[in-house]
Amino acid sequence: MAVLFRNATVLSMTDPVKATPFVANVGVESNRIVMIDTDEARLQEFVTRNADCLTEIDASSKILMPGLINTHTHVSMTLMRCFADDITLMSWLNDHIWPFEAKLNADDIALGARLGMAEMMLGGTTSFVDMYWYESAVARQAKRMGMRAAVSPCFVDSRMEAFEVDLVDSLREAEGCDRVQVFVAPHAPYSCSLANLKRGASLSRQYNLPVHIHLSETTDEVNMVRQTYDMTPTEFIDSLGYFDQPTIAAHCVRLTEGDVSILRDKGVTAVHNPQSNMKLSSGISPVWHLLQNGVNVALGTDGTCSNNDLDMWDEMRTAALLQKVSGTDPTVLPAYEALRMATVYGAKALGKEGELGVIAEGALADIILIDTSRPHLHPMNDIVSALVYCGKASDVSTVMIDGRIVVKDGVIEDVNLPELYSEIDACISSIKQRA
Repeated sequence: MAVLFRNATVLSMTDPVKATPFVANVGVESNRIVMIDTDEARLQEFVTRNADCLTEIDASSKILMPGLINTHTHVSMTLMRCFADDITLMSWLNDHIWPFEAKLNADDIALGARLGMAEMMLGGTTSFVDMYWYESAVARQAKRMGMRAAVSPCFVDSRMEAFEVDLVDSLREAEGCDRVQVFVAPHAPYSCSLANLKRGASLSRQYNLPVHIHLSETTDEVNMVRQTYDMTPTEFIDSLGYFDQPTIAAHCVRLTEGDVSILRDKGVTAVHNPQSNMKLSSGISPVWHLLQNGVNVALGTDGTCSNNDLDMWDEMRTAALLQKVSGTDPTVLPAYEALRMATVYGAKALGKEGELGVIAEGALADIILIDTSRPHLHPMNDIVSALVYCGKASDVSTVMIDGRIVVKDGVIEDVNLPELYSEIDACISSIKQRA
């Protein structure tokens, strides 16, 4: 299969300092971008070479850019959308979320994941990093729907045995599929005993897997860990050797200068989840300070129970505005940097820097087209500002993942949405009736 995007306005994201959009033809063969050019001879050679299997798309009124990367979510929590709102974090977890989750089975998780992936794909998210139970079921759904996923089987003290089974099952599910990665996910320093945290670190080393963890999300967490271990959460998790593996640390709201140095020196990616942190009143992560000090900072939505959607466009806008108001400086976290958090820095977190998050020859073909024929995108005095401050998930018209078109003209391929909604409603009714 080959695809030719003709006359697209390309936003490559390859320049680390500024965006320089340009018009070009973009050619894809198999799952790679093989041509970005205006040269007529090269265009004709591409068309001739792929004449038997070529799909052409007129992108003359579209912005072509890399797919977005949601670097921290719990995708199956779509089942709990608007289920427990306006509650403090510990009450939210202990009194509402964990009791609901105790009723879930693998089929529920798979169905919730399917709904979440449909939402993300329609909004231009092509890769996501998940953390939940029954992650092998999430991996199966990602393979079925054609999405790129990093699944992270999660453990708390009450689920160690189930976690180890899920880890092995997830690794088996990921075999032979380049679109699926597996991480080890201790839930948080406060929800796992020292013995179980050590066990998780050992398994990460044994299987040579990266780590995905909630870290320094709230003041309560910091106080609990200090009282128990006389360390900050960052110092404590580092002391257990987790950061010797590539690590994604979600939230990173309450950090000391020493914590920032550890994250930088160990190459840990901090994932900013601005809307979730705002809703749960966790605080504001010092994103600009982290970036200025050399920490890789990516962007995530968190789950739909604490967000309540999976819209990365809304997350970018919120991230940029929140840093400005928290520091009383309108120059911090400019639009292009927010967009890089959702693309380039997310790719780095996945160990795929230069392969994802950019439009470049040789890169993986995870591509989205933005329809600019919308009132809120006119006049487009600056493309990046328009995308970050005005862009909406509904502006995405076409989505390609790994060289395959999965959304065309705003319609998701191979998913009957009304049927899926009916399945979700029936699932929720069943869960609520369970003991």
